[in-house]
Amino acid sequence: MAEIIQERIEDRLPELEQLERIGLFSHAEIKAIIKKASDLEYKIQRRTLFKEDFINYVQYEINLLELIQRRRTRIGYSFKKDEIENSIVHRVQGVFQRASAKWKDDVQLWLSYVAFCKKWATKTRLSKVFSAMLAIHSNKPALWIMAAKWEMEDRLSSESARQLFLRALRFHPECPKLYKEYFRMELMHAEKLRKEKEEFEKASMDENPDYSEEILKGELAWIIYKNSVSIIKGAEFHVSLLSIAQLFDFAKDLQKEIYDDLQALHTDDPLTWDYVARRELEIESQTEEQPTTKQAKAVEVGRKEERCCAVYEEAVKTLPTEAMWKCYITFCLERFTKKSNSGFLRGKRLERTMTVFRKAHELKLLSECQYKQLSVSLLCYNFLREALEVAVAGTELFRDSGTMWQLKLQVLIESKSPDIAMLFEEAFVHLKPQVCLPLWISWAEWSEGAKSQEDTEAVFKKALLAVIGADSVTLKNKYLDWAYRSGGYKKARAVFKSLQESRPFSVDFFRKMIQFEKEQESCNMANIREYYERALREFGSADSDLWMDYMKEELNHPLGRPENCGQIYWRAMKMLQGESAEAFVAKHAMHQTGHL
Repeated sequence: MAEIIQERIEDRLPELEQLERIGLFSHAEIKAIIKKASDLEYKIQRRTLFKEDFINYVQYEINLLELIQRRRTRIGYSFKKDEIENSIVHRVQGVFQRASAKWKDDVQLWLSYVAFCKKWATKTRLSKVFSAMLAIHSNKPALWIMAAKWEMEDRLSSESARQLFLRALRFHPECPKLYKEYFRMELMHAEKLRKEKEEFEKASMDENPDYSEEILKGELAWIIYKNSVSIIKGAEFHVSLLSIAQLFDFAKDLQKEIYDDLQALHTDDPLTWDYVARRELEIESQTEEQPTTKQAKAVEVGRKEERCCAVYEEAVKTLPTEAMWKCYITFCLERFTKKSNSGFLRGKRLERTMTVFRKAHELKLLSECQYKQLSVSLLCYNFLREALEVAVAGTELFRDSGTMWQLKLQVLIESKSPDIAMLFEEAFVHLKPQVCLPLWISWAEWSEGAKSQEDTEAVFKKALLAVIGADSVTLKNKYLDWAYRSGGYKKARAVFKSLQESRPFSVDFFRKMIQFEKEQESCNMANIREYYERALREFGSADSDLWMDYMKEELNHPLGRPENCGQIYWRAMKMLQGESAEAFVAKHAMHQTGHL
């Protein structure tokens, strides 16, 4: 192995000598490169090979190439690239070849190889890399598409790209993405040929290349379209092909055919109706004069939206399903939330949205998510009456939805309703206790701003009776925070005392009280010890930080007793288990050496 490494290092010497001779690197730097290269070579030549070693080797060589480039730019020297850069690139390719042969299944490794070749190697070399990769990973359509795009866009070889797509479709005859990209490629090819023809005609050359009219019109793309829709059914795929065709102005006939087929073949799919309706927004007015004033433009947009809604109205009559109504209400909501300075347009959009909502609600063909979306959007724009109408309708249909009730109550709070407390009580009648926590918190927060301290405390006490288990932990923390905010330390301590046996707790519950105590002018160390002791009773077997903080408190507090630290340490060692004990010992050792 030593002979091989020595031989490979000697192979580097000509390029290194050139680097030193032309002044890109100093003698000391060349020696450092040789040393590093020897280490890297050893790792990729030993018997047991690791992928990380090959990656590190490649990365080092890439960094070296980039450094050479920067130094060339700095001194303005561009010669001897064959002897220097090409030699390094060739060596990196060899390393990549070895790595990709050993770890064939690693797609990321292949992609790194491709990325390297794109930047540093020749196009012929990259073409071979793609071929080798696809021979192994033929089951991945994305790699076929990547290779074909490179052939088309970088090598400017539409024929090679076409052959790759055809091979890919033999492996994946039902892959929509492949058909879409192949379709796009043929349209791009036709557009490119049309531009070439125009250039030749402008140049008035005697001999113009013979361009096939069928190809110029996009005949190959039409064949792909016909074949693909016979294999892949569904409006979504059809619409995606139409969206691609619309990017090419010369393909008007193809666009019309795809559009007509979409309407003929997929009338039972909401996506078809949705596409047809939204298309009305793009169709320009038939009048010769285009609107110029802001008001005229708003009126024109309003007309387009009315045409869209006419299609949607026909759609929900033909296809009265939840999916179709979802498309309709989504469109209305999108237009409603679209910014406009026209009061006329905003008013029309609101009216239309509410009309469509009422129809869909009456038929019970909207999902809970749509009630939420609509209510939130109306609330954001301060349409409280309409937001409340939607939220009330939502709670009638989805009585067991905590989110729906919370939304309704949020709107009522924004509306300054006088019956909030009664409505919270009504919500709890319909909801399961396990989904009520957010509503109890909302009630307490509202009460804090609108009611007396006694009323708010009554809400917290009711909540603690109703909410049990893990959810009650959050509630206790909120209650303690409120007590400190509203009544200071004395009130917080009273709440803490009332809850101290009401498990479960969180560590934060006790840490809050410790912090509250420390914020007092006459901080009582006895109280701090009490809070730590109570916290350790609950969490002392698992929380090493709690023990450490207790010891630091005794060491750093003016009224602390440093002599207690030894006893606390041994108690911690008895109570902590497994990894927590190890973590505690490590932290304690760091603290002892002054790192904390």
